[in-house]
Amino acid sequence: MKTKNRKGQMKIQQMAFMLIAVTVFFALVGLFVLTIVFSNIKASTATLEEKNALLLASRLANSPEFSCGNAFGTDRGNCVDFDKVMALKKDIKKYSQAGFWGVSRIEIVKIYPLNGNSNIECTPENYPECGKIEILPAGEGTGVSNFIALCSKEYKEGVVNDRCELAKILITYKG
Repeated sequence: MKTKNRKGQMKIQQMAFMLIAVTVFFALVGLFVLTIVFSNIKASTATLEEKNALLLASRLANSPEFSCGNAFGTDRGNCVDFDKVMALKKDIKKYSQAGFWGVSRIEIVKIYPLNGNSNIECTPENYPECGKIEILPAGEGTGVSNFIALCSKEYKEGVVNDRCELAKILITYKG
């Protein structure tokens, strides 16, 4: 009778070890699946942050403080008024202290036409013959850029003309 009892106990122990092994196996498979799911979430988060940053750059370029509005004939998207930006740069402390735009750095760099002034910082003395304007000083965060039309009024030979150039707005946001 003892041999039957031992065989029964052995079978019960084998079944218990098998149940533990199956449980551990499914736990490992579950961890593997969760790792894959979370890696996809990280990738989609990065993509979403990048899209939001590009939208932020467009929104900033179309904000009333930067936008051309109807000053150049028609309402243009992603058009920045260079004259407004120069005036804004003088009084930027009010905006930056309040965290008005939620960004830590704004810079505009002319791209085309290149006239040898691309590295010259814009000041009231050399305006509009300059290549870049730093509205908010360099800050920490994630940087993005977007193409814009940089337009200004130009007085030449008694006639006021519109002058638009291709530029890039560089934004560093706290993300």
